Amino acid sequence: MNLSLYGHGEGQDAAWIAVDCGMMIRQDLPDSPLQVPNLASLETLGIAPRALIITHGHEDHIGAAAWLWPKWGCPIYATPLAAGLLRAKFHERGLASDAIQVIEPGEAMETGPFTLRFLPVPHSIPESCSLLIAAGEHRVLHTGDWKLDPDPLLGAPISPATFRALAPVDLVVGDSTNAPLPGESRSEGEVAKALDHTIARCRGRVVVTCFASNLARVLAIGRAAERCGRRVSLMGRSMERMVAVARGLGYLDDFPPLVPSSDLGYLPPEEVVVIATGSQGEPRAALQRLARGRHRSLELAPGDSVIFSAKAIPGNELLIERLKRGLGQLGVEVLDEFNHPELHASGHPAQEELRTLYGWVKPRYLLPVHGEPRHQQAHREIAESLGILAPLSPLNGDMIRFDADGLTLEARHPQPPCIIDQNAVAPLPGLGGRQRRESRHGSLYLALTVAATDEGGWTRIGRLMLDASESQPFDETDLGEWLDEVLASLRVETLADLRLALQPRLIGWFDEHLRRLPEIHLQILAMETSTISHTG
Repeated sequence: MNLSLYGHGEGQDAAWIAVDCGMMIRQDLPDSPLQVPNLASLETLGIAPRALIITHGHEDHIGAAAWLWPKWGCPIYATPLAAGLLRAKFHERGLASDAIQVIEPGEAMETGPFTLRFLPVPHSIPESCSLLIAAGEHRVLHTGDWKLDPDPLLGAPISPATFRALAPVDLVVGDSTNAPLPGESRSEGEVAKALDHTIARCRGRVVVTCFASNLARVLAIGRAAERCGRRVSLMGRSMERMVAVARGLGYLDDFPPLVPSSDLGYLPPEEVVVIATGSQGEPRAALQRLARGRHRSLELAPGDSVIFSAKAIPGNELLIERLKRGLGQLGVEVLDEFNHPELHASGHPAQEELRTLYGWVKPRYLLPVHGEPRHQQAHREIAESLGILAPLSPLNGDMIRFDADGLTLEARHPQPPCIIDQNAVAPLPGLGGRQRRESRHGSLYLALTVAATDEGGWTRIGRLMLDASESQPFDETDLGEWLDEVLASLRVETLADLRLALQPRLIGWFDEHLRRLPEIHLQILAMETSTISHTG
């Protein structure tokens, strides 16, 4: 979750810009809500950015923009891929996307007293950029997320000459994620070779799960599948959207033709590769449904393999372990970062990469960001060994002054969590602008017949009774499968309570699957029978 603010000037005359606007999914909380940056301190301090600058298209850098940007209404500058992803998010939330302006990697722009240059760097998504930010007499290099990858698959390697030409910079605000790790991060080209070898030796179906935004990895999986004579299918809405946006920009021109997931059942197992979302154990993701035998298009069986080509995000370990146990119970072979570390590469710089970059740009000061305190401390030690001053390890909410006297911690503003229900219809309270309910389009009528189960949940009896003639089309099978999962999980005793629990979740499902939310009318009928068991 990233939101950095840079101000120049004093008091009420200061001009500000924001860099990135990310969110995180709180899978440790019921219904996995979103956490977004808390804007209370900015409002108290009277800080309103005149521009939002995006370094790259990862969710932890753009995911909160559709929630928080309406508070600012400023121009948004992003490279083409990030801009495309942002537009899709804005359209889903009923927001106009006119403020999103495309800037190409390598270009420069001005806003108020700031001059910014977008400097291309390798990362796990194309068009990632560091920012050279100049204001007054100071030049700051905001690295964003980066690595030194000699074979990034998508995009060019970093240009040493470009960064040497910046030297000396006054301050680096630098990525600390892998600062404790010696050596260099593995190249995407090395991972591609490992995927080639691994998929070639698999016998049954192969499911590879990775972050949808890691397009270099997605491309490597597709190429490996084609070389092994396998057909490729995508599973997961975010994966399909990412590949569609990337293809539109020409990033996946040599990606093999896709097979619709609905056709997978007609193919021999040894001809199938599925690229699926769900590497972090997300309850709603495609891989979770496969592990539970609840996917409408594919059932995994002994002899099949699931490759986790992603590292566990801290905090998701329990969910991932539970997912892997479910796959193991199906007799599926699981390959992950522990038994096959060569199948993943970090998108962040290890120690030798940090030393190399700082040798090029020769900063006077370092402000280590990202990661935990131990990562920041390791980063400071590297800097100090190179003669770079690194007096601070900042925390979220720190107001830091940089001037002729160096770095000074001026104030520490608390940052209480700001949680958004993923099923919410309206934007975050206080955002201003029209409420989402004004964007509802058409009507949808849904009636369910249900019965209580002896496990404490509910089960659907018979077919859905549905009139969706006045709404946008959607996949009724998907809706039915989702309803079955939700009903089984709801531990309420009466139909009235069931309706109260189901209605907001139902609105959330349609909010995710339709561009315009219809007016939803729900009726629940009880089947007069004794409780029944799902295991019968």
